[in-house]
Amino acid sequence: VAARGSGAGSLICHLLGISGVDPIAHGLLMERFCSPLRRALPDIDIDVESARRLEIYDATFARYGAADFAAPGAISRCATVAMVETYRARHAIRDAGAALGLPAAEIDLLAKSMPHVRAANIEAALASLPELKSLNTNTPLMAMTIAMASRLDGLPRHLAMHPCAIALSDATLLDRTPLQINAGGYPMLEFDKDDVEDIGLLKLDVLGVRMQSAIAHAVEEIRRTADPDFDIDAVPLDDPDTYKLIQSTQTLGLFQIESPGQRELVGKLQPRTFSDLIIDISLFRPGPVKSDMIRPFLEARGGFTAPQLIHPTLAPILAQTEGVVVFHEQVISIISVMTGISLAAADEKRRALGSKEGQQKVCDWFFPAATENGYELATITTIWDVLRAFASFGFCKAHAAAFALPTYQSAWLKTHYPAAFISGVLTHDPGMYPKRLMIDEARQMGVPLAPLDINYSRSDYRVEDAGDKAAIRIALSAVSGASEKEIATIEAGQPYIDLADFYRRSGASAPTIETLILTGAFDAVHINDSDEITHRDLLLHLADLQKTSAPSLSSAQMSLGLAPPLLEASGLPAMTTDEKMHNELSRLGMDLSEHILSPYAQFLNAIGATRSCDLLGLRSNSEVLVAGVKVALQSPPVRSGKRVLFLSLDDGYGCSDATFFPDVLQSRSGQYAQTLYATSLFLVRGTTRRTGERGISLRATGVWDLRSAYQEWNLKKGSVAI
Repeated sequence: VAARGSGAGSLICHLLGISGVDPIAHGLLMERFCSPLRRALPDIDIDVESARRLEIYDATFARYGAADFAAPGAISRCATVAMVETYRARHAIRDAGAALGLPAAEIDLLAKSMPHVRAANIEAALASLPELKSLNTNTPLMAMTIAMASRLDGLPRHLAMHPCAIALSDATLLDRTPLQINAGGYPMLEFDKDDVEDIGLLKLDVLGVRMQSAIAHAVEEIRRTADPDFDIDAVPLDDPDTYKLIQSTQTLGLFQIESPGQRELVGKLQPRTFSDLIIDISLFRPGPVKSDMIRPFLEARGGFTAPQLIHPTLAPILAQTEGVVVFHEQVISIISVMTGISLAAADEKRRALGSKEGQQKVCDWFFPAATENGYELATITTIWDVLRAFASFGFCKAHAAAFALPTYQSAWLKTHYPAAFISGVLTHDPGMYPKRLMIDEARQMGVPLAPLDINYSRSDYRVEDAGDKAAIRIALSAVSGASEKEIATIEAGQPYIDLADFYRRSGASAPTIETLILTGAFDAVHINDSDEITHRDLLLHLADLQKTSAPSLSSAQMSLGLAPPLLEASGLPAMTTDEKMHNELSRLGMDLSEHILSPYAQFLNAIGATRSCDLLGLRSNSEVLVAGVKVALQSPPVRSGKRVLFLSLDDGYGCSDATFFPDVLQSRSGQYAQTLYATSLFLVRGTTRRTGERGISLRATGVWDLRSAYQEWNLKKGSVAI
């Protein structure tokens, strides 16, 4: 469990264990959470394990609710909160296309090609995005679908349960609010979160966070295999090795700091303390990025410029952030110090800064109050400009501190118990990257990977002893298409003698067994160096087993208890390395035996491609070729407002990040943009851009499909393409 939002500023929340952050040690203000002058009730926001979120719901309703709220005499004092889902581009296209009879394949193609924009912007997206220009939208039915979908913009689509909000009341709740049963089976108010606050109900936000589940899984594995008394909340927040890991930018899988932009920022900032993590998380927000707050902070921190502390009385407030106002708490303290009012009154002024009318009222009050308190007009004007600008990009320090705790804890676990931590990440998938990238991260950290095995694999990823190191056993849940019921029966039947025994007792379907065969789960019981049995023989044996238990056999034949057919070598060749990797990727979504780029090694060496781990040794503006498999393609907001694509690639030696600016995306009739969305293996040309000692990225100038380039190269040298 972790606190979220301003609740981390409450000493009571900390003492009760709701928040693990000490508000006194980190200068958090109770008034940001709750004060005598605040009219609205405060929110209590907590992050819980996503895998157990409904347990929290059940416990809440068991205490405050009623099993049947509609029954006569039932008393219910809590309910979930509704959320009105409105039409955006993708849903509008799907519903309009279905209503007009557009073929399902065309609906799916158009909807999936559309970015996450408002429905009113569908036609603009089709006209401006290069990767969408290849779509044929001129047919009458398609054009009619687009026109109708655009008109649906912002209209209500359906009522849904808010992902985390629960409203608490007294026994008169049913007298004042309409309720219904939602899809999850819980009572739900027909009001949204704003309405709930307007009518005076207390709102509890219980948000399921996958990283909390990943951390919990790692903790359980540590207790099971290494330290039965391990307590993650007791680890020191000043561990040097943990900060070295963060400074190295090897932060894949860590909470809040694994994105390409965050990896670049931590490389520049080089966090050394928990307070540095709080600042890092606060700076990496759309507001600070848009307002260019990061640059002056880094320049002052690096000693290139002097911190702008403005006035000696404000130095204690601004010193930690190098003179840059980052937090709500700083604004509250500045107003309080300069005008002499209480922190509670200062928070009311801060809230008023959010509107133009409120800003004017605060301005009319602030100048005389600060002047009366002895400040000069020049200082007051400078501070007022900061306060006025802050209204659009401020961030709550308590919120950042609450986020920083699981960030640090995840980094500590990755540093000291990498196998346990990565097993948690693989089991609960909390990050922005695919599991195959975390498998590659384990390889790079020297963590052994134990293969899928019918006798040792469990439903989730487990830590196993592998001599001097802890290994990660691949989980049964990795098998594509396997149901939870199948996985449970397989696990319950362990151990198994052989394929015949597994077929008879495991309850697994034939497609699941086939996947287990082709991904090596039966290797330990059937495949070895001295035996002639191959995976193809196991597939034939599976077919024979199916025949002996086929429904066409009479009951008399079945009652004879015929012995299963023998497993014999057929002389068929063993699977090639390429076949094995293909099966792993298609059936597990991970390349376990070797990296997906391994077959292209000769080609990449021949064309002089640079490995990601070697990029840091290059100067800025060096022209390079890099290759890799796509792990992320994003288009976040940037200061210029233009559309920029950020591509992250994995080549088996780490990640490289390439930025595609509009001039590149629109060149060659949008071919580069189409390539970015059409394939997963890339060859990227670009120039290096150094962003500090540990930071480097590419400004892309071209991108090609790696498979096509490889095949062309093979043809030219007279080889046969794979």
